[in-house]
Amino acid sequence: MSEEQVRSLEKQFDERIERDEKIEPKDWMPEKYRKTHIRQMSQHAHSEIVGMLPEGNWITRAPSLRRKVALLAKVQDEAGHGLYLYSATETLGISREEMYEQLHTGKAKYSSIFNYPTVTWADMGTVGWLVDGAAIINQVPLCSTSFGPYARAMVRVCKEESFHQRQGYEIMLKLCKGTPEQKDMAQDALNRWWWPSLMMLGPTDAESVHTEQSMKWKLKRKSNDELRQQFIDQTVPQADILGLSIPDKDLKWNEERQSYDFGEINWDEFWQVVKGHGPMNKERIKARVNAWEGGEWVRDAAMAYASKNQERKEKQAV
Repeated sequence: MSEEQVRSLEKQFDERIERDEKIEPKDWMPEKYRKTHIRQMSQHAHSEIVGMLPEGNWITRAPSLRRKVALLAKVQDEAGHGLYLYSATETLGISREEMYEQLHTGKAKYSSIFNYPTVTWADMGTVGWLVDGAAIINQVPLCSTSFGPYARAMVRVCKEESFHQRQGYEIMLKLCKGTPEQKDMAQDALNRWWWPSLMMLGPTDAESVHTEQSMKWKLKRKSNDELRQQFIDQTVPQADILGLSIPDKDLKWNEERQSYDFGEINWDEFWQVVKGHGPMNKERIKARVNAWEGGEWVRDAAMAYASKNQERKEKQAV
């Protein structure tokens, strides 16, 4: 293909983006656009799958049958989200096995938030309230992202994440209306998860190397800092209802901006976690690798069954 033809295709592509048309897998797209989507979509899929681990840890220890069933349903939803997103990413020409290999070897990232431990039952409420709350703010704009398969997958994902957020908040509400010890447990969980939840929305716009291009392609509709401010403004009143204190001495309402000012985030901690040095990084990857290797016989058996079934059908057709 000549340079002139490539420029013509790029011009048509840019015009489609401007018109808010969806780009489909068989449409022509710049290679950088394809690779950017593979990176972001696979990272999102990895986050859903790894995100099952800190919650799965509490399924058998949840305080009632109702809580066990609800948490099990949530973890099951997250597995489904990962599968939707892996499938959508495969339409860009990368295999699922390659994506798994990238995760297991550390070539691909997942959300930094899942490298923190869940040490009490209140963490299940806080993760649902804060982590899923931040995820919703980040993901709702993706329902109108420019790549069709990603946008369509996000519609269902966001509906289910909204339920997860309400489930988490209900756990926190129950704890805060309980004994002093239960409310203290809720406050302790908020203290530990508040800052990592702010970090999970990504580095500052000045430090984000992908934001500008992603905004241009309408892969992202809002910058990291805009999303973080939206999350804080939405969440602080919810904490007030619970009777909990946000662990930020610099947090205050700015009348002029009609928004909250907040303290400095520890970005050194964020980058340490992203680089693989968080509290649970090694454990999370080890668990995923063990699950992949331990499940090899199941995959082999499924493939053998499918092959024999196909052979049987072909014989019957003769």
